[in-house]
Amino acid sequence: MKKELIIAFDEVLSNSKKIIIIPHKNPDGDALGSTLSLNFFLNKIGHKSHIISPNDYPDFLKWMPGQEEIIKFTYNEKRSKELIESADLIFTLDFNNLSRIDELEPLVEKSKAIKIMIDHHENPSKYAQISYSEPSIGSTCEMIFNLLYELNKNLIDEKIATCLYTGIMTDSGSFRFPSTTGKTHKIISNLIEKGANNSEVHQRIYDSYTLDRMQLLGTALSNLKKIDSLPVVYITLSQEELNQNNFKKGDTEGFVNYGLNLKGILFTVIMIENEQDKIIKMSFRSKGSFDVNQFAKKYFNGGGHVNAAGGISHFSLKETESKFLSAVEKIKI
Repeated sequence: MKKELIIAFDEVLSNSKKIIIIPHKNPDGDALGSTLSLNFFLNKIGHKSHIISPNDYPDFLKWMPGQEEIIKFTYNEKRSKELIESADLIFTLDFNNLSRIDELEPLVEKSKAIKIMIDHHENPSKYAQISYSEPSIGSTCEMIFNLLYELNKNLIDEKIATCLYTGIMTDSGSFRFPSTTGKTHKIISNLIEKGANNSEVHQRIYDSYTLDRMQLLGTALSNLKKIDSLPVVYITLSQEELNQNNFKKGDTEGFVNYGLNLKGILFTVIMIENEQDKIIKMSFRSKGSFDVNQFAKKYFNGGGHVNAAGGISHFSLKETESKFLSAVEKIKI
């Protein structure tokens, strides 16, 4: 971390404050891990800190230390608004544009609190007074570790370590993505020494499929198609298929990665129909130098990282598939 950033955090946290921490909508392991660990730390050093999530999150994340204290805006709007209106500081974690927090956006914009952004995605918007932005780092949890280590490394306990380990593990694809560095492994070693149980965390995240979720995965893999003459595969899931498998939030997490397990495949996509929101949610993954962030931005109103990005389509599932096939013909992989 840059010295001036450390000084800025020291100054803003020098006396007791009312603090709100917000992850992005549909928070994943990195978003929850970073917010929970920061929340534990801030309360330890004398602040009154709360987490407000824009909405709920998958069941396979509901074992994480401290998650039961998270206030979900969709279930408790009144309490959320009161806390935001009275906040001195608002931390926004694992996103860099307020559009990612849905209905919380106008409340945060209106707030007179000092806004702090900690995030690892590209092209941050300029809404925060303090910005810790590092797109080269593989997860926001790794950035939170850097911050907590500088502020007071002795306060990183088992709960904080477990939350940070979870976020780093999930956002690094279990440490196999290119953004995983030697420093990442050193941080993981430190977290295990602090009490994170690496085997248990992995089991809770990856070995907790319900029968419905496993059968939905089977449906997704049966829908997988390869594009002739290109190292590209894609998966589609219709709303009807989701309903048939009793879909719950988070059930399709990680499905897109299965395409990269195929020999010679460099680019994989999943398209998931959401009738309620009238969109097709898309996830993109790649190996090597093919930039799915730029692809998602150009064709599907999205973005993210070089090897992992998301996007949306407002067309039908069939039309989205056709648009994707047309877009792929124009790129070089």
